[in-house]
Amino acid sequence: MNLFTQYLKDFFNLLFPDLCIVCNSHLVNQEDLICTKCLYDLPKTNYHKELDNPVSQLFWGRTKVEYATGFFTFSKGSDYQTMMHKFKYHGNKEIGYVLGKSFGNQIRNSVFNQVDVIIPVPLHKSKLKKRGYNQSEWIAKGLSEALLKPLDVKSFIRSVATETQTRKSRFDRWKNVENIFKITNENALRGKHVLLVDDVVTTGSTFEACANAILEIEDTKISIATLAVA
Repeated sequence: MNLFTQYLKDFFNLLFPDLCIVCNSHLVNQEDLICTKCLYDLPKTNYHKELDNPVSQLFWGRTKVEYATGFFTFSKGSDYQTMMHKFKYHGNKEIGYVLGKSFGNQIRNSVFNQVDVIIPVPLHKSKLKKRGYNQSEWIAKGLSEALLKPLDVKSFIRSVATETQTRKSRFDRWKNVENIFKITNENALRGKHVLLVDDVVTTGSTFEACANAILEIEDTKISIATLAVA
């Protein structure tokens, strides 16, 4: 960046300052969407350090998961819940990339570096068209860059549109996602350790349905990474 461009950028920032999407403070150089303080203050779980953590325990007796973790926890009414709503429902898809990259940097030197490929939980094409983006894919992009692992968004799809999982019971969530995912390229996943990525985990029903579909492929393994733990 030359000196004139830097001056122009600084002048533009004076008129239209970039603000942190969590606390609304001014962002400084090298900060992107979320200020350093808010990233530091994220209520991180550090579950990647424990094999038997609350996320992995969700899948005990349900499906075979090698490792599972969540980046941070959030509660209703918190600033971080507001951030997640901006990300998921209000078009701020870049939030997922920034958080996914931070998440990946945190788990890079853990067992999660054993995965071969990263797959986001897919959206049905009708919901993708309506929303304009898959929030899980943007998290996976950040994880992929930080972990230096390939991202695959073509070999595994959601073939059936379903209702939102919000306000459903655990059983209803499981029934809502039963048999709705489809493998489109078995050869791309055969023998691979897949890291499944989603934005939030509550009961684990969506992850379970994804894992069960992928584990039908010979010699595959599944690990799970969710940005937030509700």
